[in-house]
Amino acid sequence: MNKHILSGNEAVALGAFQAGVKVASAYPGTPSTEILQNFATYDGVYAEWAPNEKVALEVAIGSAMTGVRTLFTTKHVGLNVAADPLMTLAYTGIPGGLLMVCADDPGMHSSQNEQDNRFYARFAKIPMLEPSDSQEAKDMVEAGLLLSEKYDTPALLRMTTRVCHAKGIVGMDSQSQAEVPTAEGFKRDLKKFVMIPAFAKLRHPLVLEREEKLKAVSETSPFNRMEMNDPRIGVITSGISYQYVKEIMPEASVLKLGMTFPLPIGMIREFAAKVERLFVVEELEPYIEDEIRILGLPVEGKAFFSRLDELSPDAVAAGFDKAGVLPFDLPTAGEKAPGGEMPRPPLLCAGCPHRGLFYALNKMKAIVHSDIGCYTLSVLPPLQSIDSTLCMGASISMAHGTAKAMAQAGIDDKRPVFAAIGDSTFFHSGITSLLDVIYNKGNVNVIIMDNRITAMTGGQQNPGTGKTLQMEETNAVDIITLVKGLGCSRAREIDPFDLEGTIAALKEEIDHDGPSVLVTKRPCIQLFRQDPKAVRVVDTDACIGCKMCLKLGCPSISQGDIIPDEEGKKERRYAYIDAATCYGCALCEQVCKQNAISIVAG
Repeated sequence: MNKHILSGNEAVALGAFQAGVKVASAYPGTPSTEILQNFATYDGVYAEWAPNEKVALEVAIGSAMTGVRTLFTTKHVGLNVAADPLMTLAYTGIPGGLLMVCADDPGMHSSQNEQDNRFYARFAKIPMLEPSDSQEAKDMVEAGLLLSEKYDTPALLRMTTRVCHAKGIVGMDSQSQAEVPTAEGFKRDLKKFVMIPAFAKLRHPLVLEREEKLKAVSETSPFNRMEMNDPRIGVITSGISYQYVKEIMPEASVLKLGMTFPLPIGMIREFAAKVERLFVVEELEPYIEDEIRILGLPVEGKAFFSRLDELSPDAVAAGFDKAGVLPFDLPTAGEKAPGGEMPRPPLLCAGCPHRGLFYALNKMKAIVHSDIGCYTLSVLPPLQSIDSTLCMGASISMAHGTAKAMAQAGIDDKRPVFAAIGDSTFFHSGITSLLDVIYNKGNVNVIIMDNRITAMTGGQQNPGTGKTLQMEETNAVDIITLVKGLGCSRAREIDPFDLEGTIAALKEEIDHDGPSVLVTKRPCIQLFRQDPKAVRVVDTDACIGCKMCLKLGCPSISQGDIIPDEEGKKERRYAYIDAATCYGCALCEQVCKQNAISIVAG
């Protein structure tokens, strides 16, 4: 057997390929992005970035309706976007295997909430598998597809950040794609696929019957297993929490759950009867614990293991220590090594085209509703130029609501209202929001930041880049043309590296009554190599240490040596520009009133 070291995401991609998946669709979102990026590199498969998760799932449904094994991937908040088709898909079922991979983000490493998507499986009554390492991530792909095909249902594979990104040894018998039954194509079945109320009523009892069948499957699933050791302590756990439990409590008896909807009720009762004290260790919500409590079994969990943040070996040790069962030979829970690195706040990259815009917005003293993207970092000092961030596409709708409410209620607030949204986010769910503003005669200034890529998730293609996920040339949507097609005649491009021009453009739109769109058009700096000829340098003869350049929040700019003291003056330091990281956007040169910053001579 060949063995490779793979991340959970790489393992899912490999598992999908080896299981005969032919079509995959997704919208990029951390921590799930790398699944599709890796899957797209295999021969003989089709993979696409869809404009949003709802569209991605609908593409996957259409594929699976032809009998083709299909993969859909998303991060946890993306499943909210796709929930509309999912809930009815649970009624219709699907002839081809359809695996939905949902990557939750406990700890909010790159997300706006800690949503626990295990409840979606219970909500939709579809089978759910949870891997605890890369090997299980690979193996559960085929298992999920088989469940989907046998029980006429989509199947959910629930990952978490640590499983997605941690690497482990994965064994494989072959590196080729498995032979699967030939897809028979789309077969017309009106009562199955056309969910008018009369037909949906016929399907709902079938969903409940399927749930009962899946309960029996869960009782015998190889992914649910008892590991009996010391009967004094029993732990029921799943996912990455299993790894922490095994590390901290190696002598405890463990019921390791890999199929977590439906839960194996009989196995849980049997395990509970074999141990003296029963714990549940799970991240976020008491999903398993509550189900066990409903069974009338004495169980402990969230009294010792927090509903906040992701778990870790330290956190699990602290929980068992609080419960009074931590083995004596383990270190005291929560102890940390002395020292450590100084915390570094996240910042927009040096040369980021968003920096100039948000510096200018800060000058406007406006109400700025921001969207989801790198630019959300402009909430931090020194830019501090946005007022809200909620979810993909919400900035424009929220700005419209704010402006309408202020006008309707007669609120005496002279601040202009702006919405700031990235290009990929605009394609995702901002278009309909802008349409609402235009249709309902809103007075909102919309700024679409076109940096030619989906930057926050690592540089994926989108409908505006002219390339597909598999790097085929395609139509590149022109945002100005699209906006004007929606009915907004006032739309133009501006250069965010031109501070004076950007500030002037913002002022012009403030004075305009009605909807308007500005498109900042500069590529993400990560798409380009540094240009040594564009690097800026500080003239210490002219610098007075006023710190104006520091207000840009550029990581290339810092304080340097102390300026020689002048009697009666407060100590100041020269500005310093790191030539190794400067990309030469020239914003610092534009804000320096002393003309102390210029391009490197020669």
